[in-house]
Amino acid sequence: MDFGLTDEQRAIRDTARAFIAREVIPLEAELLRRQRDSGTGITRDELRELQLKAKEFGFWGPGTPESHGGMGLDAVTQALLATENGRTLVPFQFGGETDNILFYADDEQRKRYLEPAIAGELRSCFAITEPDAGSDATNISTTARRDGDDWVLRGEKTFITGGEDADLFIVIAVTDAEKRHRGGFTAFLVERGMGVTTSPIPTMGQARPASVHLDDVRVPAGNVLGEIGDGFRLAMEWIGRGRYLLPARAVGSAERLLQMALDYAKVRTTFGRPIAEHQAIQWMIADSATELEAVRYLTLLAAWQVDQGADPITSSSMAKLGAGTWANQIVDRVLQIHGGMGYTQELPVQLWARDLRLLRIYEGSDEIQRRTIARQLLNGRYRIGGHLA
Repeated sequence: MDFGLTDEQRAIRDTARAFIAREVIPLEAELLRRQRDSGTGITRDELRELQLKAKEFGFWGPGTPESHGGMGLDAVTQALLATENGRTLVPFQFGGETDNILFYADDEQRKRYLEPAIAGELRSCFAITEPDAGSDATNISTTARRDGDDWVLRGEKTFITGGEDADLFIVIAVTDAEKRHRGGFTAFLVERGMGVTTSPIPTMGQARPASVHLDDVRVPAGNVLGEIGDGFRLAMEWIGRGRYLLPARAVGSAERLLQMALDYAKVRTTFGRPIAEHQAIQWMIADSATELEAVRYLTLLAAWQVDQGADPITSSSMAKLGAGTWANQIVDRVLQIHGGMGYTQELPVQLWARDLRLLRIYEGSDEIQRRTIARQLLNGRYRIGGHLA
């Protein structure tokens, strides 16, 4: 059993860490100022400039195949990069990536959508969640009916990440109400110019999802992604990828937060000595470090299983659940250690507390992860002891 990284993985991680420290973290002061003054953040153009800088160092499309100009990295190395991205409040990620199911595009769709999306010339988003279909994706009601050479889409999607800026929407709609998720959902490539309208949804953190309105939007038959009736499988494949990359990013955030707590505890004094010497503070630090390492290895295990071709569903759900729970406990303790200063908008802790809370809700809530884990155990698909059983 080898828990070590390869020389290549270590080099990639360290180079990414240096880039984040040098180019991205210095923007946090400006980010916090904008948050205080106007509630805004780092702009799309500024993030794009950072991505192009990273490209000069060879960081372009970590999960994109080399045949499409990407790095073609394995899942574990992608998780390591996501961890480094998580070490900053700036919502940065390396460029050259797109929605993973867009690779099911046919030749014409690849030229029109996939290649520009990888190049960063077109921004896509994935649209499945609806006002009455969040965790229960089988309950979506957006419909697509055939009309000659077109499909006509009607419905509303909500809490769509990237929806306000998207040029292309990958929309999951009902094409056969009798079959529904058992062959009745289809994925469509819908351009904004086809008649899609969006409206932003303000949130407590930096996330700015959107409502997406489809009022009899006509989509050419050639814009079906994959096969008719294959939309639910594609949706689950899209969601599944985030189950180990999202907790990986949370690991990076928890690392940075815990280091902030350690540094502050050594210099802040009460009753004539550093608060690091108080048992209450030491226990907060010890609990946080233990939870951090637990979620780190759950996350890397899920990524490793992806690389091995094994079914990662249970480990990924455990990683997502653990990250959502423990990262929020860690940031709460770090804020407590900082006392009143942690609650102010002068420090980044309060913004991390708001951003990390989302992890327990989106891309599969805590409750959905628990249901998945329990069902896998009860039906015998996952045995106690996991892959060592």
